[in-house]
Amino acid sequence: MLSYPATISLSSRTLNHLADLIRQHRSQHRSRWRRLAPSRQALLALAHLRSGDTYTCLAAGFEIGVATAWRYVQEAIALLAAAADDLTTAMDRIRKLAYAILDGTLIPFDRVADQKPYYSGKHKRHGVNMQVIADASGRLVWASPALPGSAHDLSAARTHGIIDALTNANVMTFADKGYQGARGSVRTPFRRRRYRPKLSRRQKAVNKAHARIRARGERAIATLKTWKLLAKLRCCPRRATAIVQAILVLHCVETDRYAG
Repeated sequence: MLSYPATISLSSRTLNHLADLIRQHRSQHRSRWRRLAPSRQALLALAHLRSGDTYTCLAAGFEIGVATAWRYVQEAIALLAAAADDLTTAMDRIRKLAYAILDGTLIPFDRVADQKPYYSGKHKRHGVNMQVIADASGRLVWASPALPGSAHDLSAARTHGIIDALTNANVMTFADKGYQGARGSVRTPFRRRRYRPKLSRRQKAVNKAHARIRARGERAIATLKTWKLLAKLRCCPRRATAIVQAILVLHCVETDRYAG
């Protein structure tokens, strides 16, 4: 098998942060000799998360077994996910925003054993539903745990308590038509109905301004999916939450906004 050097579009700050977590974990558990040093294990995990490299490719590149590569990556993901903020902690930052943008996205899977709950009729594919909160500039602030892809965006937001949290914090939030009926501090565009087949000129102007604001939230989703592993997950759907939480921590470290 051939191998070649490659680059990962991340800073050394992110590598050092993950290496420190691994080093502390090994010290606490008095871990024995490992095939890879903490910095090499961190590089292995970042290559998997950022570039989407398979365990087979990683094992060949780092000269370890496939099972060892899988174990090292899962250990790194668990350490990062444990440091991720929950919604209550994230609200300390969100309530300081001028306004928030709420949107949902589907993280696709290549294969699922129990297919029906994970099939999204909107996207016509299997995956998990993730709720994303962005700031006024479209920067990623927080991402929710994963729910089956069949979950509606509004139902997912209510399940996670996002609507209530934003309303209690009095944070003006812009969302698309999928959140119609959310109420509280969530603002959605006007929608044509059976008894109102046409929108007025004022309603169209409001929808246009609303769309310009909400479009910035797509940047947060695009930022999340620059981590190539999320292009199509090849693991159990139950692991999606830990993966996204790990990526969220790394993203905050990379943008130097991590307070942990």
